[in-house]
Amino acid sequence: MAKILREAPITTASARSKLPAGEYARRLDADAAVWYRRGKRGGVWFARWRNHGPGANYLQAPVGPANDVNDKLTDGVLTFAQAEAQARQIVTKARQEAKAAAAGPVLTVRLAVESYIAERDARESRRKGRPVRSDAGQRLRRYILGQDKRGSREAVAAAPLADVGLHALKESDLLNWRKLLPGDLKGSTEQRLINDLKAAFNGAYAAHRERLDPTLPAVIKHGLKAEKMDTDEAAPLARDNQILSAAQVGKLLAAAREIDIEGNWNGDLFRLVVVLAATGARFSQISRMKVGDVQRAQSRLMVPSSRKGRGGKIASVPVPVGKDVMDALLPATTGRGNDEILMERWRSKQVAGSIGWERAGRGAWQFASEMQRPWHEIRARAKMPTVIPYSLRHSSIVRGIRANLPIRLVAALHDTSVPMIERHYGRWIADGLEDLAAAAVVPLVPAQSNGNVIQIAGRS
Repeated sequence: MAKILREAPITTASARSKLPAGEYARRLDADAAVWYRRGKRGGVWFARWRNHGPGANYLQAPVGPANDVNDKLTDGVLTFAQAEAQARQIVTKARQEAKAAAAGPVLTVRLAVESYIAERDARESRRKGRPVRSDAGQRLRRYILGQDKRGSREAVAAAPLADVGLHALKESDLLNWRKLLPGDLKGSTEQRLINDLKAAFNGAYAAHRERLDPTLPAVIKHGLKAEKMDTDEAAPLARDNQILSAAQVGKLLAAAREIDIEGNWNGDLFRLVVVLAATGARFSQISRMKVGDVQRAQSRLMVPSSRKGRGGKIASVPVPVGKDVMDALLPATTGRGNDEILMERWRSKQVAGSIGWERAGRGAWQFASEMQRPWHEIRARAKMPTVIPYSLRHSSIVRGIRANLPIRLVAALHDTSVPMIERHYGRWIADGLEDLAAAAVVPLVPAQSNGNVIQIAGRS
């Protein structure tokens, strides 16, 4: 195109008015140009570029009607500058689509998310030792891919974002998707969903970098960045009613022991709640503990690190506990191998041809939801109806802060970061250091003499 294209004076309305009917061009680059077609009723703009794929040698697309009256911005008609800018966008998009199609099936948001779900499901299945669906997959299907009606579950249509090609993904696509999320969606759930989508995009970009625009990571970063709070006040992760005193934790443990006995749990439920309270660890960490992680001689529990983050963590965190906790765990460790799962529970199956159930062996606790029903009974028995299991973790963190332990140590014992502790538990950090701050107080106001003259020491 560069060798045969003859450029014409079409950059101003005055210059275009002197041209006879016909087509005239101005080059955009070596293989593309913005064209002006003058007719009896006015002129129009269109873009034309060389086609490097199969088919015609050149492709073209309309841009819009020309403003042949003046060079001012007017609704409905385009100046040369406007037409040139839109033509560049049309050509760039067409080239991106041609490049994406030439390398194979077009990579869409749907394909990236489906690949990520398959990876997460496979990882969770390896960890559980059986086929399972990951939480990430459930969230992404519900809010991006869509899902069919199943039982009492309503059908959900796929989000428009699902069919957008990664080569053409814009920040506005991501921002519009976020605006369409349900208004009653919890902030923590929304953030997990966004993190999953971000991981899916980053994985697709790492695997297909040569096919995608190098600006895609920036689009992902800014389109899915965390929103700023509307207020200057920091929202604590734990509410006041979720920070329990030692006496309140004792009431929950006493209730857990009673419910355990009444429900014929054989100590499994009670031991789980004891370890959650004593370590402040997450359920996912406790459920992976082995018998060998109970180190009675050192009076400590080796709690496996969480699977959050990108790795680089130590395998487990030593957490000191009291003799009462060790005694409670004694039945779960006696006569068992060090590599066996510490926390187990009875599994039941329905008797064939009957509505009755029978025990079918023991197995590890698998999901936090398994303690949901007994927890309701525990907190009702303890007369603490609003307490959630995670309050045991909140309370453990605050106990360490109030004991004036270094924040770095509190973070390490609970497998989290110092910034996370400071961000969500800052109020209790200030309370815990109040005595130290009080000791630093010195008299500042000078004493007043009998003559109502204030003596202020000067320089010697």
